[in-house]
Amino acid sequence: MHNNPFNEIYAIMEASFPISEFRTLDGQRALLADPRYRLITDYNNTGRVIAFIASWEFPVFRFVEHIAVHPAVRGQGLGDKMMRDYISESITPILLEVEPPLNEWSLRRVGFYERLGFFLNPYEYRQPPLREGQAELPLKIMSYAQPLPVEAFALFKETVYSHVYKVSDSHHE
Repeated sequence: MHNNPFNEIYAIMEASFPISEFRTLDGQRALLADPRYRLITDYNNTGRVIAFIASWEFPVFRFVEHIAVHPAVRGQGLGDKMMRDYISESITPILLEVEPPLNEWSLRRVGFYERLGFFLNPYEYRQPPLREGQAELPLKIMSYAQPLPVEAFALFKETVYSHVYKVSDSHHE
């Protein structure tokens, strides 16, 4: 039934994130070959993808790169339920990137994760460009189920830079 949900997932990505926060179609599809990259999907009763989590499974933490709900069904608690299910099956810390809480939208996003038990960490962090010609994106890291010690943040950054963004950390000091 769900022969290739990838295109539906990508359409939700396009509807949910600024273009700087996800890869091109080919770039995003290429991740499917990486065994650490995992797409968790939620379907409606007609078999359409209505929400997804894109996560990376590393030995000492899990990294949620994207979570999004189809615009037509937002506000019904689907994202909350998916994250709670994801948290309940996690035995290692969970990390994710958020825009700094500077406006109503980003404050609400941080609040959503805080209600799930995440902590906003103070460290400076930049997401490397996901597309040619883009600038780095200043973001903050949130962590579950406790704040990140500085050594854990350094390990997270090094791991994500090299495996998720395919850049070396030395360019981003």
